[in-house]
Amino acid sequence: MAEAKFEVQMLHDRVMVRVEQESGERRSSGGIVIPATVQQANRLVWAEVCGVGHHVRTVKVGDRALFHPDDQFEVEIQGQDFLVMRERDLHAVANERPEHGTGLYL
Repeated sequence: MAEAKFEVQMLHDRVMVRVEQESGERRSSGGIVIPATVQQANRLVWAEVCGVGHHVRTVKVGDRALFHPDDQFEVEIQGQDFLVMRERDLHAVANERPEHGTGLYL
C-alpha cells in the first residue's frame, strides 16, 4: 500500500522555523577567529520561518526570525529538524518589506 501524505499546518499562534547549521568557527568584528567549540550563553539565533498558524500577525513564511533556541520544541519532518514556538517567543523579524524597521540590515 502507498503511504498517505499529510500536509503540516501550524495552529493558533505557533511558528515553525528551520535553523541554519553554523559552519563552525566564527569571526569577531575585529577579525579574531572564534572556534566552534566555544559556547556563548544566552545567544539569540536567526532562523527561516517555514510555517505559521492562523493567529500569527507579524511573521510570514520566508521571513527570518530572531529567538532564543533553548526551551523550544524540536520536530523532525522528512529528515530535517525544525523548531516550533509561539509568536511571542520571537524577538525580531527580518524581511524584505519593512514597516517599522531599525535601519539595520542582515
